[in-house]
Amino acid sequence: MNPVFQYPQYQVKRQVFALTGKLRFYSPDGALVLFAEQKMFRLREDIRLYGDEGKTQELLVIKARQIIDWAAAYDVVDGATGQKIGVLRRKGWASMIRDEWEVLDPNDQPLGLLFEDSMGRAILRRFLLGSLLPQDYDLTIAETRVADLKQKFTFFGFEMGLDFSMDTAGRLDRRLGIAAAALLAIVEGKQKS
Repeated sequence: MNPVFQYPQYQVKRQVFALTGKLRFYSPDGALVLFAEQKMFRLREDIRLYGDEGKTQELLVIKARQIIDWAAAYDVVDGATGQKIGVLRRKGWASMIRDEWEVLDPNDQPLGLLFEDSMGRAILRRFLLGSLLPQDYDLTIAETRVADLKQKFTFFGFEMGLDFSMDTAGRLDRRLGIAAAALLAIVEGKQKS
């Protein structure tokens, strides 16, 4: 696996003025390690992650299975090998009040969940405070917390901290966690704007 997927933490920043979703992932020392860009004019979501802004090395592909899907499923594929790593599937009705995603293995079998921190904060976010109350997600594998995705409050743009340090047993393929952060920053962010 590419060493850019080995960091215990990342900072994710979405470019403010861009026609498509563009993200930059930074290592703990502040170095740019991943650049993500949403493909333009696609009927299905298509997000690519590269090792640099020049897009010389495609490392990860995130593609929606269907054009319009209430419970959208996104295949996460290794960009170098073409091997499917897993699936992130939004839970349709469950996500109305509180965002919830299923994390599936390459055979579409359940591995874990990605969900918003609390029901109360989710309701406040949706009906009162909006983006003034940043989102906080937990990612669990077999009910063990393996990652924390915490949005930071900013007046302009989108920033998120991605922390895998609690996954000491290495239960989660970090590429799935990074894909989850990209989806939350691009797909969820688009729904809120």
